[in-house]
Amino acid sequence: MSAPIAHGGGITAVAAAFGGRPEDWLDLSTGINPCPVALPEIPARVWHRLPDSHLVDEARFAARDHYRSGEILPLPVPGTQSVIQLLPRLLRQGVQFAETDDRIAMTDNRVAVTDDRIAVVSPTYGEYARAFASAGFAVDAVGDLAAIGAEHRLAVVVNPNNPDGRVWPAETLIALHDRMKAVDGLLVVDEAFGDTDPALSLAAHAQNLSNLIIFRSFGKFFGLAGLRLGFAIAPHDILERFENWLGPWAVSGPALSLAASLLRSEVSALRGRIDERCAGLSAVLAGAGLRIAGGTTLFTLVVDARAGDIYTHLCRHHILVRKFDYAPDWLRFGLTPDPAADRRLGEALQGFER
Repeated sequence: MSAPIAHGGGITAVAAAFGGRPEDWLDLSTGINPCPVALPEIPARVWHRLPDSHLVDEARFAARDHYRSGEILPLPVPGTQSVIQLLPRLLRQGVQFAETDDRIAMTDNRVAVTDDRIAVVSPTYGEYARAFASAGFAVDAVGDLAAIGAEHRLAVVVNPNNPDGRVWPAETLIALHDRMKAVDGLLVVDEAFGDTDPALSLAAHAQNLSNLIIFRSFGKFFGLAGLRLGFAIAPHDILERFENWLGPWAVSGPALSLAASLLRSEVSALRGRIDERCAGLSAVLAGAGLRIAGGTTLFTLVVDARAGDIYTHLCRHHILVRKFDYAPDWLRFGLTPDPAADRRLGEALQGFER
């Protein structure tokens, strides 16, 4: 088992190291909307009872309309991390592959490690490589789609990518899907940061793409990451396996209720607020003389040789940003919640000794 990956968040631990109460820190280490939506009313019975099938159905229909997935009803999952962990199991059971292929045993029991390779367009969210490596698969961190070849049984593309914000248009990913399908491979497209730019999404094409899995995050866009809710969009047989493996009541009733309400709500004002906060952050970073190397409307990537010192300096001012062990000159800044936080960040950055 590979070592756990250090992600954003973790205010409690960093506050213990640098002082202050966790609630007084400014957490810019994640790519989460810092201005969460107002919560709609949740009926008392939803809290009281186990989540019944009608709640699941309502959330799935709302997700279908929101993501425009056509005939596919997206499957609610307890955060997309839960289904990332299931991908190695999916491959070992041979979903989407011919029964005559003797490289993978077609069984629910444990099978020997195969020689199939996994391609992950990198650098990106590290849990994909970790999940496959921990399951015994060979993982190739590839720099671009062109490096994905016939030897790869599954390819992962995060679009928009985290942490550099790279994007691939839908037609480019459809062409990659067709290449993967030609060799009985699967394409996984993680659209965790896709809500702010719906035109990038493959969801509207998914019903015609038989070897495609799409993951969508709910909490990042709506500012409700603590809800631990996501959706999987894929062919019915794959969704059926995910649902079976996750077990009964995998997603809470309150989460399903909120999803059904918020996914049917008007979100243009929410996107506008995110755009406003993104502009505020960009102005602060530019004013501090930092070079913006990429990002999305929910986070910005800065490249600076002094990144480690800047990180420590900000921690001393009780501001947390995301650093990267594999790229010591990178820092990722999430959005601030308001202009006052912009000023707080700006003043801290101006106080950094250059």
